[in-house]
This record gives sequence, structure tokens and C-alpha cells, in this order.
Amino acid sequence: MHTDQTVIPTSDNGPGCQGPTIAALLAARTSAGWRTRFAPAPTGRLHLGHAVNAVYVWGLSRALGGTVALRVEDHDRRRCRPEYEAGLLDDLEWLGLEPDHGVGVELRRGPSEFRQSDCAAVYERALRSLTLEGLVYPCICSRRDIAAALAEREGSEEAGGEVPYPGTCRDRPLGATVTEARRLKIEGGSERFDDVVLGAQVQTPAEQCGDLLVRDRAGQWTYQFAVVVDDLRHDVDVIIRGADLLASTGRQLRLARFLGGVAPPIFVHHPLVHRADGIKLSKSDGDTGLRDLRAAGWTPERVLGEAARLGGLQPASRTIAAADLAVLFTSGSRSAATA
Repeated sequence: MHTDQTVIPTSDNGPGCQGPTIAALLAARTSAGWRTRFAPAPTGRLHLGHAVNAVYVWGLSRALGGTVALRVEDHDRRRCRPEYEAGLLDDLEWLGLEPDHGVGVELRRGPSEFRQSDCAAVYERALRSLTLEGLVYPCICSRRDIAAALAEREGSEEAGGEVPYPGTCRDRPLGATVTEARRLKIEGGSERFDDVVLGAQVQTPAEQCGDLLVRDRAGQWTYQFAVVVDDLRHDVDVIIRGADLLASTGRQLRLARFLGGVAPPIFVHHPLVHRADGIKLSKSDGDTGLRDLRAAGWTPERVLGEAARLGGLQPASRTIAAADLAVLFTSGSRSAATA
């Protein structure tokens, strides 16, 4: 359990650094109303890293006229648990963070368009569309097969990091019933986009990930596929997430175009939160779990204030209520200074 003697994590940017440039986000908006999302995976308990993301999501939306959709990304049926979903809904309610779409009451009541496990037909239709365009193919390769093929091709063992798929099954005469796994063909070329926090970005998905896995051998939809389908069908205009997902952006933009996406969303990749030993927070991090902080006597205002500090939105850990998060992103705040 977390105590006041426990060392609080740090962010990539450190305390007191500037938040996103609000003028840039305003200039990039294409309409008066817009939607973002808070989309946790119920594979564990929410922690301070999730709270940082929530501060950005709710703070920006409330400051700039947006709305928030709560989406439960439970595509990984082996790791997701109903008790974790119930826990995250309780934590958000305790913090005072109320979504505008996909609200907790709806999710508790039964099937919802904002819970991925309830939307298999939606993903099936999207996959069928890609199949009819000749953009996907069956793949029987395991992760070990991919790593071995790449090591053989390069003459050395892969030294960590993302392993791009070398295209082994792309031209194999595999029948559709051989495996549930499907990959999306990713050709060469770059993807360019602007990030409100990080500036202009250029990514080459073919070199980063190769042909993209959209459904695995167990028949489960992958994160990369499901999140793009969902952002399109939920009309998400602004994607606010941690910097660890920056590398996913180019491939997601490519997939979105294949699925009929026209106007790309605005991206806000905020700083990550790490433990004192430099390791990124995970759901197994008991001493930074929101449930444990609550048990240790932390108030919602203290948790949100600490999350704002860790996210670089205020120089010190001052308490702040959910209803006041917009002030972190208004023109009079330190975090709203223009570049």
C-alpha cells in the first residue's frame, strides 16, 4: 500500500515544465465542437499514469469546448477482467471525472458501443472491407518465427525494441481457414503529422512495424486495429495519449485512410510517468495505484494535483478538483504559454 513516505514517480518532462501550446490546438481545430476519449484497458488497476492522461483529456476538453468519450478497450480477452472494469469506473467516479459519452452508468447496465468486447460485428465489417480491397492476408508466423526470420536476414540477433514483420506470409498460398490471424499490407512511404506537444513528425510504418497484425491467431482483434476502427466510428477529433504511443501514430493514420478516414485527428502526446527507478508505471504498480492511494488517505484533489505536476502542468503538487482542471489549459495559466 502507498504511504506518504513512498517516493512519488517522475515524468519525462519533470516538474514545472510547460504543457501543450493551447494556441496551436485552437488553430488546428476544424470545428467548434470536438470529441476526445479516455480509453483504458481493464487489465489491471488504474495508476497515477492513467491519472495524468485523465488530467490532459478532461482538462483540454473542458477548456476548449470538447467532449469526452469513455471507452473500455478490452480486446485482449485473456488479460481483461470484469473486476478491473468495475474498478476503473469506480476510480473515475471517485475522482469526479464524468464522461459525456460511454458513461459509467451505461457501461454498468449492459452491452455498449463503447466496450470493445461488445462490438465484434463492427470489427468484422472493417476487416471484410479491407479483405475485399485485397489489403489483408492470413499469417501463420509466431513472434519467435518473426524474430528468427529477421535475425537470419540481418545476420544477427534482434537487439530489443520493435521487430518489424518481414513479410514471410504475404505471398504464401494460405487458405482463409488456415488461421484466424490477419495482417494488413503496409507499403513504403512516410506518414507526416503534427503533434501539439512534440511538433512535426515523420514516420515510416513499413520500416517500423512492417505488415500490421490486425487479428491474432486466437481470433482477437489487436490494439492497433481496434483503436483505429473505434476512433473513426466514435468521431474522435483529438487523440490525447502518452508519448509511449507516438510510434503507433503513422501506422494508425495509414489504416484509417484504408478504412475511409478523411480528416486525420489532432494528436497530443503528453509526457510519461516513471517510477523513481526510471521504469514506466504499469498496472501492477501497487504503490502508485489509485485504489491504494485512496486507502492511504489521499483525496481526489490531491491525486489530480499530483498528476498535473507529473504531467508538467504545474510546478508543484497543488490540489485541484476535477471541475477546475480546465484552468491548467487556459491562457492565464503557466502551462498555456505559447512557443
